[in-house]
Amino acid sequence: MEKELRFKKEDLMDFVVRYMAKLGVPEKDAKIVGDVLISADLRGVESHGLLRLGSYYGNRISKNFIDPTTPYKVISETITTALIDGGNGCGQVASYKAMQMAIEKAKHSGMAAVTVKNSNHFGIAGYYSMMALEHGMIGVCMTNSQPLVAPTYGRTAVMGTNPISVAAPSYKEFPFVLDMATSAVAYGKIQLYEKKNEKIPIGWGIDEDGQVTEDPTKIKPGGHGALLPLGGMDITAGYKGFGLSIFVEILCSILSGGNYLTQVGSPSKPDPTGVAHFFMAINIEAFRPLIDFKMQLDDMIHLLKNSPLAVGSDEIKIAGQKEFEYENFNNIHGVPLIKPIVDDLINDGEKVGVKFPIEKALNN
Repeated sequence: MEKELRFKKEDLMDFVVRYMAKLGVPEKDAKIVGDVLISADLRGVESHGLLRLGSYYGNRISKNFIDPTTPYKVISETITTALIDGGNGCGQVASYKAMQMAIEKAKHSGMAAVTVKNSNHFGIAGYYSMMALEHGMIGVCMTNSQPLVAPTYGRTAVMGTNPISVAAPSYKEFPFVLDMATSAVAYGKIQLYEKKNEKIPIGWGIDEDGQVTEDPTKIKPGGHGALLPLGGMDITAGYKGFGLSIFVEILCSILSGGNYLTQVGSPSKPDPTGVAHFFMAINIEAFRPLIDFKMQLDDMIHLLKNSPLAVGSDEIKIAGQKEFEYENFNNIHGVPLIKPIVDDLINDGEKVGVKFPIEKALNN
């Protein structure tokens, strides 16, 4: 097991803001980026957390591959829809604004959807779907990504991991928050296993010959192996994940007129990645009283959790429960970061002249 260090959220946020400021990102935008990344680590989604601060965002901004000012603009708009050009800026910033817009429109119209094109990686999809919860709404978020996934019966990465997230408010139970890739796993988890020098589970990916592999180093962007769709190989219904991935592409890229499949650029190349997103907010009060919805969702959760358990199992967990429990624990004990990620953050900070607060680790 790698050593795990814990930090106060505000100390990490301060580092992210100072780090991003050195790269020309405005403070208000840097706080959005930091909040999305740190939220991922708080919720146990370390593959999308501060692991990516320097390796993706810092690297691309410093090379002028991403515009640090995120000059997004609204291209078209109705009372229930909008299309935003992300300005090849920070994906978190354009996405935050887009979901805000969808929520505001849904307050008046009942439902609203906003698409974004010409953007970049935006972190965890669940961050944006959950933005709707505090407004008594259902939130939906999707995004395409660089080609990392092979289609069923294929051996070349032509699709993105294309995650889907849906969040719905409950009464006393944890909110329902589904946040899933349409690939067998997110590529960030492959990177994490490689960093830990561990084998990946069977069914996550294939090598360049299309054969299932346990070696994370054999799955690299650019034609060297690929992730499998959700479900894995065809015998375990991977074609369902394949279909869901294309559904995400339709709503994100085809609806917005953005890049799709292999048109989405690699983070390691200077061309804009052209990532596209989709956001929707559904105002529950437009259908029925919010409290009735919340209580009925609680009842459904109770029915699911109280159904008979499989032998050897002790609990049925609903989507989002594990992450909320993890977040509650980490809000008390500190944001967890494994030592290799801390080492990377120290090095990334040194490159731009910002000191990572290693001395503030709560358990160093």
